[in-house]
Amino acid sequence: MNGTNRERITPGMQVLIVMKKDQRTGKLTEGVVKDILTQSRSHPHGIKVRLESGQVGRVKKSL
Repeated sequence: MNGTNRERITPGMQVLIVMKKDQRTGKLTEGVVKDILTQSRSHPHGIKVRLESGQVGRVKKSL
């Protein structure tokens, strides 16, 4: 599943995100969603979340 719809992402979910600094390379970071930061229902580049580790990025895939 891709991470463009907010309703499909919930706190506690295991996801792969791309952080701002990694957008050019596309490097993915794995973690557990702590907070959902995007307010709109969808976003073409992925819903922005904060992981439990404190890292912020856009969801590319849920695991």
